[in-house]
Amino acid sequence: MTAPNRYVAETLRELLFAEGVSVRFVVEPDRRDEGDFAPVILMVPDSKTHVAREILGKV
Repeated sequence: MTAPNRYVAETLRELLFAEGVSVRFVVEPDRRDEGDFAPVILMVPDSKTHVAREILGKV
């Protein structure tokens, strides 16, 4: 999933973390100069992908 910026990504990470899903952020190298306003890719372990989709589907 891609969040529009770091603020939204942090919120989604907290939501997923509360359900036991670890999240890692990845920002594309060519967009890093945008800082907190750059789109952020949220990465979760393969074993928790279905849980993350279910949680984010309810949001």
